[in-house]
Amino acid sequence: MSFVIRLQWFFKQRWSQYAIAILFMAGVSLLSTLPPKMIGSTIDLIRTGSLTQEQLTKTVLTLVGLSLLLYGMTYVWLTTLFGNSALIERLLRGKLLAHLTKMTPGFFQRNSTGQLMALATNDVLAIGQTAGYGVMTIVNTVVGATVVIATMVTLIDYRLMLAALIPLPFLAIAINILGKKIRTRFIDAQAAFGKMNDHALESISGIRVIRSYVQEDHDLNAFDQVTTEVRDKNKKVSVFNALFQPLISLIVGISFTIGIGYGSYLVLAKEITLGQLVSFNIYLGMLIWPMISFGEFINVLQRGSASADRLDTALTQQADLHDVESPIELGQHVSSIEMKNLTFTYPTANQPSLVDINFRLERGQTLGIVGRTGSGKSTLMKQLLRQYAIEPSKLFISEVPIEQIRIEQMKSFIGYVPQEHMLLSKSIRENIALGKPDATEEEIAKAIEMASFTQDIAQMPEGLDTIVGENGVMLSGGQKQRVAIARALLIDAEMLMLDDSLSAVDARTESRILHQVRMERAGRTTLITTHRLSAVSHANWILVLDEGRIIEEGTHDELMLFGGWYKEQWDRQQMEASLEE
Repeated sequence: MSFVIRLQWFFKQRWSQYAIAILFMAGVSLLSTLPPKMIGSTIDLIRTGSLTQEQLTKTVLTLVGLSLLLYGMTYVWLTTLFGNSALIERLLRGKLLAHLTKMTPGFFQRNSTGQLMALATNDVLAIGQTAGYGVMTIVNTVVGATVVIATMVTLIDYRLMLAALIPLPFLAIAINILGKKIRTRFIDAQAAFGKMNDHALESISGIRVIRSYVQEDHDLNAFDQVTTEVRDKNKKVSVFNALFQPLISLIVGISFTIGIGYGSYLVLAKEITLGQLVSFNIYLGMLIWPMISFGEFINVLQRGSASADRLDTALTQQADLHDVESPIELGQHVSSIEMKNLTFTYPTANQPSLVDINFRLERGQTLGIVGRTGSGKSTLMKQLLRQYAIEPSKLFISEVPIEQIRIEQMKSFIGYVPQEHMLLSKSIRENIALGKPDATEEEIAKAIEMASFTQDIAQMPEGLDTIVGENGVMLSGGQKQRVAIARALLIDAEMLMLDDSLSAVDARTESRILHQVRMERAGRTTLITTHRLSAVSHANWILVLDEGRIIEEGTHDELMLFGGWYKEQWDRQQMEASLEE
């Protein structure tokens, strides 16, 4: 019942399709009771010697016609029912992906990639099977068994029917016990499958590191242990699943034994005819499939219910951030960015990553953010991306608290280049145009020129149509960074955020890119985090972070006069650069 409740939105939407399928299934069950009756009557006519050629021809033609009619009706309900099964799989996968795109980083910390992949594959498939094959089995069980039992009572003998059905209650009890065990073990099997997905994903994405440390055998052994666990968990499911068929066959065999034994007694007592006994055994054989259907229904329902629970658990998890009821709509431009005593702690951390951050940046200015590794540079950037909740009235965009601005509008203001560049296994053109699919060739060429990537593309075998491979495996580190920079520059956003995104290019290429950015983005705001201080020497204001606190701030010239960490790093880097030259 919980399965129906969870998917009632789909059943309400497709009730007419299910009604047609169930109606045709019921019609097939009703019409299927006619051939056994006709066969039994024909046997009685043969036994009495009164069967004529005309009667035999009429019976055969009627049976052929019924077969064709049943074939057509079966085709209709099969295509209708299993079409809905395929449809719900598509809808659920789309719903899951749409949900994932709205989730914040905290969600993905709680749910591994492998588990989410298992939801989109095995779990959605199990739900689809329940919505298709499961409905078929329960309708066959209820309608088929009801029609056949009613026919037995009205056309044969109710005593014989009751005697033959004595074993059925034991079947229901056994199936209920097995169904509960299958549900528990299926949930464990799905969890193990998710772990296997995680391991496979990590091995494939990190294959270069594994090879460089000669850990192929170790990784294979670890993966073998994971797959063995998956096999063992699924084997436990199969063990209980395999008990269904022998159990049903045993119950059916007992029913046939009772039916033939007691039926033969009734024939000898002349209470039923031989033809009726033959018809009864055919009807009893027709009960085999409803019995099997019931067992299959319990099996499929338990799997589908377990998968629906897992999927519902993921879909009911909400994002950590939501728009306020009446958000403030900003104009087309961001006039200023200001932080006032902003302190931020990650949800899973004990210590704050940012402490009392204060700065103000006007439109058209550039902010440089530098500091040691782990000082909080990227964390400061992420506050503008609205990935985590922060204290109210600590971060202002155009004098408006950021929590009062729609998340989608805030994102539309930003062109972000993260430290880890995610490239799709598509062409360079498609990767650059990711944020603006309708970009013209001129716009793409301009973004490529600004990212100092024109010469590299000229050396590519297929130019912009070159496929970069999984996460840009065909490109060098510097080329990946410049593709990501071109992607951000293409959308020409109000704020450009470069999060240590020039670390893999040489100093001259960095200088050309920054020069192009300053020229083309005059009047637009830029934020840059970097370890190479030459990248921010032109900035209007520079923050030096250490353990999440601002220890120095000012222009390049002012920081050089302070003689602190910034000057020490600048002198060291300039000396290293001169030695390299």
